[in-house]
Amino acid sequence: MRAKTAVVLGAQWGDEGKGKIVDVLSERFSAVARYAGGHNAGHTVIIGEHKFVLQLIPCGVLRPGCKGVIGNGVVLDPIAFLSEVGRIRELGVAVDGNLFVSNRAQVILPYHRMIELAAESAPGRKKIGTTSRGIGPAYEDKMARSGLRVVDLLHTELLKTHIEAACAEKNAIAHALFGTDPLDPEKMYEEYAAAAEKVRPFVADTSRLLNGILASGGSLMFEGAQGTMLDIDHGTYPFVTSSSATAGGAATGTGVGPTAIGTVISVTKAYVTRVGGGPFPTEIHDNAGDLLRQRGNEYGAVTGRPRRCGWLDIPLLRYSNQVNGAEWLVVTKLDVLDELEEIPICIGYEIDGKVTDEIPADVHGLEAIKPRYTTLKGWRQSTEGVTEFDKLPKAAQEYLAFQERESGAKIGMVSTGPDRGQTIVLPKFAAELDDITS
Repeated sequence: MRAKTAVVLGAQWGDEGKGKIVDVLSERFSAVARYAGGHNAGHTVIIGEHKFVLQLIPCGVLRPGCKGVIGNGVVLDPIAFLSEVGRIRELGVAVDGNLFVSNRAQVILPYHRMIELAAESAPGRKKIGTTSRGIGPAYEDKMARSGLRVVDLLHTELLKTHIEAACAEKNAIAHALFGTDPLDPEKMYEEYAAAAEKVRPFVADTSRLLNGILASGGSLMFEGAQGTMLDIDHGTYPFVTSSSATAGGAATGTGVGPTAIGTVISVTKAYVTRVGGGPFPTEIHDNAGDLLRQRGNEYGAVTGRPRRCGWLDIPLLRYSNQVNGAEWLVVTKLDVLDELEEIPICIGYEIDGKVTDEIPADVHGLEAIKPRYTTLKGWRQSTEGVTEFDKLPKAAQEYLAFQERESGAKIGMVSTGPDRGQTIVLPKFAAELDDITS
């Protein structure tokens, strides 16, 4: 019998529209658990006239009866978390008793932001294009076994001792390397001790909670952050995030065993985008890129930064499906392509004169890629809001069929607009979801 769980993640560099997809699917699940990243990830959900931009809180909390869980693989900024809780409370979302934070999650503190901002701005340093929110340095401290966990945040004496020791070390490092002014440990302690008391009601052993839901016959969705090509191991290193964004991170980042993963649902745009630095083989450098950016509103949900736009990259999508074991694809923003007469799709690479469809592991190889394209006919009519596959233009159906055939995963859903209702759910996918969640 298939496990009653599903992982939903991004197939490329994030911003694929996972927030809407998790929201649409979450009505079927008992809980949605976020397993990686921090408040650098923005998931936008539009429900009627309301727009929700969630950075830490799983999208499941927007569904009555669905619990939201922030897993141990997430790094938590307590101040950002409480601010987000306040915003969605004001919009009428019932968070109390429905939202839980792992007691084993790592905590982001101001010195993490100080170090990251100084390092990213330092002359001669390779700029990764981070959000400078302290995510990377918090994960560095986690791996160095010198981090502060949520369970420690709640013990005032331990918190005070930790902040004093960490500030002594981080202030010295930041001043020596970057000339940064020191942070005040006493002021930091007072702010975070007060925040800890407000975070306390949300804290739980979330591994126990999630496994208990499964044991009682409930179903779980694991919500990914960023995208596969930003994964610390499998992405375009070093232009990656600091956590495991791929499907494997769902187990390590929540404390639910890998044998409990039922299916993996990979979300891809009908084209590709990327924010920040790093290689992007199919990036568009002409007016077509501006058109996609304008029609797709391609600006970061958290930072507002314009996203780089590119054509669909089949070798990259195939690689993503491989490392995630993706069984299903969800294609978003199909309607953004409505005005194009022809649509290029990358079907292979040329690297240093050799034809390949293998993703290079090194930056040089990635930057040396010359994409090899085929061109499909556009449909030049609106697909916005279409909810039945058979009512899509024939050329749009052929575009999706090509993507499915070449990527190695089955298309289960197609998004034709930002609202919940602007979604096509294919029958075989609906049947599988029924099987998982019933």
